[in-house]
Amino acid sequence: MVSAASQGLGYAIARALAAEGAKVSIAARKEETVAAAAARIAEETGAEVISSVADVSSVEAIEAWYEATLETLGGVDILVTNSGGPPAGPASSFDDAAWKNAFELLVLSAVRTIRVVLPSMEARGAGSILMLTSSSVKNPIPNLGLSNVIRPSVSALVKSLADEFAARKIRVNQLVPGRIATERLTYLDDANAKRAGITLEEQRKRSAAAIPMGRYGAPDEFARAAAFLLSDAASYITGATLQVDGGAIRTL
Repeated sequence: MVSAASQGLGYAIARALAAEGAKVSIAARKEETVAAAAARIAEETGAEVISSVADVSSVEAIEAWYEATLETLGGVDILVTNSGGPPAGPASSFDDAAWKNAFELLVLSAVRTIRVVLPSMEARGAGSILMLTSSSVKNPIPNLGLSNVIRPSVSALVKSLADEFAARKIRVNQLVPGRIATERLTYLDDANAKRAGITLEEQRKRSAAAIPMGRYGAPDEFARAAAFLLSDAASYITGATLQVDGGAIRTL
């Protein structure tokens, strides 16, 4: 099960898993886009791919997606928690509603999805959970106040659940994207360009220049790292954080 998978990082991961032979259940909020994404992945990989319409801020929607997955695929071995990001802006600019919405989007969506899916993994005797976050869990990002404050809670959730689930043979890890060329990154670059009074292209050049590898990452590069962490090749890795960032994160 891969959430927010009609485009961007979620889509890339779903396609990578399908290419490795997994049966994949994807979800996103818009029926047309998620159905088209599932059809495209199935055509490209030959894998069985099903889609559901689900807003991960709704526990009822998550439960319906889970039930549809069980009915068609029989159970869940792998879960990728993912969602869109909160609005850009300084931390001091948001009201209570924005903070609550960001918490629902980033933290409670993961908590609820894992809680719903956990019984299937327990029944099957093992599982692998991967939570997508942001480089803001390592370094605060200018003009992303909501993400800077709330996303580190997901990192703490990874460590907590890794300890809780290890005896049940369920691994929990975190994958941190740097500047990966997705629709979300275009939105953030555009917001930063407007704030700095420069063009989008100039903003991208500045951002790429700050990355040791000198470029943005491709979604497929990120997805291959996800497929590794979710697979049996990473069978002794849990509670870990893997950065896919071209060396941009400088913290130890």
